[in-house]
Amino acid sequence: MTSTVPVVTDISYQDLLDDPYPAFRRLRETASAVYVEAAKLTLVTRFDDITRIERDPATYSADNPVSLVNRVMGPTFMRKDGAEHAVGRKAIEPSFRPGTIKEYWTPKFTAICERLIDDLKDACEAELFGALAAPMASLCLMEMIGFREMPWQTLAEWSQALIDGAGNYAADAEIERKAMQASADVDTAIEAVLDHHRANPNPSILSSMVHADPPMPTEGIRANVKVIIGGGLNEPRDAILTLVLGLLENPAQRASVIANPELWPAAFEEAVRWISPIGMYPRRAARDVELSGVRLPENLQIGLCVGAANRDGKRFADPDRFDLLRPKQSHLAFGAGPHFCAGTWVSRLTVGKIVAPMLFERLRNLRLRDDAVPVLRGWVFRGPISLPVQWDA
Repeated sequence: MTSTVPVVTDISYQDLLDDPYPAFRRLRETASAVYVEAAKLTLVTRFDDITRIERDPATYSADNPVSLVNRVMGPTFMRKDGAEHAVGRKAIEPSFRPGTIKEYWTPKFTAICERLIDDLKDACEAELFGALAAPMASLCLMEMIGFREMPWQTLAEWSQALIDGAGNYAADAEIERKAMQASADVDTAIEAVLDHHRANPNPSILSSMVHADPPMPTEGIRANVKVIIGGGLNEPRDAILTLVLGLLENPAQRASVIANPELWPAAFEEAVRWISPIGMYPRRAARDVELSGVRLPENLQIGLCVGAANRDGKRFADPDRFDLLRPKQSHLAFGAGPHFCAGTWVSRLTVGKIVAPMLFERLRNLRLRDDAVPVLRGWVFRGPISLPVQWDA
């Protein structure tokens, strides 16, 4: 029997920020789609339902004029379908080619990581969010986009403001103000380097955009760079911290991956399944449709909670546990279908092949501090915001 979308009023926004998984479990058990009053959005939380949605962009459209992403960043290709999405994706594709990643980005990213670890190794303790993960993600993304050199904190602050604005479902005025200021600052930074990239073709994203056929218009460049700054910084940053946290909380698994380096890719995939850095993104029902027994009216805004789907017990055994040795199964941390994340292979390289292996190799007896606990936050975007560690000299 088809029913209308049920409504939940007793899940607070703070609940979602602090620990969304109990709420996600309840929503999965309630229905395929549930309106959560605190989020002002209908959420889809089951693995199979999200997979079905992502394979049917004609019915569940990414083109959503009222999306917060559009409001903060502009008309990005991530909020387009069909040919418009394909054109935008093709314009950045040269920067993400396997050969470019291997020959151009890998040496640069490796050098950045070596420098950051050199700077902190003698201290024998650090808060890894600010000492490693955030600067690593920011400096690498700065290189990939093609910005002029700037403090890593600048790009990180822009990213946080933009993703906070894109996830501002509570309609906080200060969050919106900061997001719009960051948006304007990014426009200025782009304008400062566009002529250089037009005159000097190179592997950067901005160069790929201006030398695409046809060249991406300035409005598109601005919007798409902003969405790349959002997901392209916080995703590897949070994945670094999540992978380190998962291994430090599970000594036997840590020992396994150190003894068997071929397990690093599996450890990375498990980390982003366990705590998905990009936990939710929007879609729109393009027509009246039934989703696993719930009627979704035309133009209903829905949120695909991949952070919930990646802990769906019908898909993953013991889903709340970090287990890099679990049977190999695909997850949704990078989305699915036509909108599968363009930066997936860069993230796999940065986190699983450079940062995490180097960190455990060079910081002897790396461990969590006894006197300071890790702090995790978020649901639209989620990850550790503090990871205090120590190691032996």
